[in-house]
Amino acid sequence: MIQNIKNSAFSLAKGRDLTSDDFYAVVSSGSITIAIVCDGVGSAEAGGEAAKRTTNYLLNNFKIRPRAWSIEKSIRTFISAINSILYQESMVNYERAELLTTLSLVVIEGNRLYGANVGDSRVYLHRNGSLTQLSFDHVMQEGSHILTQAIGGEKSVEPFYFENILSQNDKIVLCSDGLYNTLSLDLLEKNIHFGAHSLVKKASSLVNDNLDDDTTAVVVEILQTSELEILKHQKLPIPNQLKKEQIIDGYRLEKPLIPNDRTWLCSKKTKEYVLKFPSSEAIDDEKILDFFVKEAWNAKRLKADFFPKAVIPKNRTQRYYVMQLIRGENLGNILQKKNLTIDDAVSLGGVLLDMSQFLLKSDLVHGDIKPQNIMLETDGQNITFKVIDFGSITEIFSINSKAGTPSFLSPERFLNEAICESSEIFAIGVTLYLGLTKKYPYGEIEPFQTPAFKEAKKPSFYNENIPHWLDSVILRAIAIDKNQRYAHYSEMMYELKNPQKVEPFFEKNSSILERSPLAFYKSAFIVMTIINFILLVLINS
Repeated sequence: MIQNIKNSAFSLAKGRDLTSDDFYAVVSSGSITIAIVCDGVGSAEAGGEAAKRTTNYLLNNFKIRPRAWSIEKSIRTFISAINSILYQESMVNYERAELLTTLSLVVIEGNRLYGANVGDSRVYLHRNGSLTQLSFDHVMQEGSHILTQAIGGEKSVEPFYFENILSQNDKIVLCSDGLYNTLSLDLLEKNIHFGAHSLVKKASSLVNDNLDDDTTAVVVEILQTSELEILKHQKLPIPNQLKKEQIIDGYRLEKPLIPNDRTWLCSKKTKEYVLKFPSSEAIDDEKILDFFVKEAWNAKRLKADFFPKAVIPKNRTQRYYVMQLIRGENLGNILQKKNLTIDDAVSLGGVLLDMSQFLLKSDLVHGDIKPQNIMLETDGQNITFKVIDFGSITEIFSINSKAGTPSFLSPERFLNEAICESSEIFAIGVTLYLGLTKKYPYGEIEPFQTPAFKEAKKPSFYNENIPHWLDSVILRAIAIDKNQRYAHYSEMMYELKNPQKVEPFFEKNSSILERSPLAFYKSAFIVMTIINFILLVLINS
């Protein structure tokens, strides 16, 4: 991913020239990083212009490339197109090929390197102390400066195309011939660790800062390979249909656990597991596939007692991941029969807050806290809560996230505000309210409905066993005005653990009678006494 890549770039004009016919760029766009070096052919009238236009054309088209296109198809198509454009313009404006440039190009996506070159600008890969040329020089013969191919030179062009798997600490060097003709491969290898600026300045120093040719270098360093991108680009089929007793990598499918037939109870040897597959729509929809890959990745890496254990088998032959089978009951189903006890509700609140704090360390939120995503395991008198649905987990402060179920969304989420601690606390509060009362505090909200939030009744209105302090904790968690709500998980956790320190909660518009009945009646008594005194004076006057 982009944050796992470090790059540097530098260029010097030849001799005492003020400008160079070389042109370069390194740009990250979405999940890909693109690096380009173009060397405008010096003998051509418009070599510098060709270098600049080729670079910009490729960058702009990669930003808008069709998602269905592979990187290879994009590279070949865009190179062919800019070659044709420059050649035709040359024929119109010069009646010969004058918009001429060499090209070296690499595209990095996940742990894969895609590249191509036309002419004699080069691409090297430095790994484990060794430098390897990945590109191919289109020249008359080895050591020759006569090009056999250049962008804009003929009606069509045949770029040299290559691919490689990247490893951590790999360095990719793109350069014009001005660099490698001046700097030996040994010096290039020794100085690559200091970046592009060092390479070009070293070459210049070898010729007393009087370079024979424009000299450019771009260095891209792989700081860390992205496991998420690696998982995404694994060539694994997605099963279109799944059926009972089908065997996949030794797992026997026993029965589907949800209606869409993509989550299955399965067995392997003497143990039972849960296998989850992406929906069949992911076969043709890259965005749906991205969501599933991210879900599987989160399931694998988020290891804590409140989540089921999950793994992604190394040698799997299809797209799926494996989860621990939770032998318990869904809280949503339990609430159809009975309420949670006070102790169980407090325990559940603590688990949900602990889980949320755990996710926060990775800048994540669950996104869809509700009874249907909570499993209860019972061991004698002990109840253990497990939180499921890795598919809803998303980045905190995400604006575009559609995570969540309407009845558990805070009012500001309906206004497209970012998901945050406060909105997650709201979902926790609604879950506890529902668990203790079997009622939604603001009614059940349907998808696409724009709700009108009105003051919620105290949970104890429906369940008289609820203590006043827990009433206040839940009401503060589900406050309509987020300024009255807990802002951080730690605040709610503190009050759950310290009931004696919980202050009564009142909505902003609540009356003095609701806030302090004693004060209200004292004030009313004083007012009535004054009125009676005035009336007595008037009668006797």
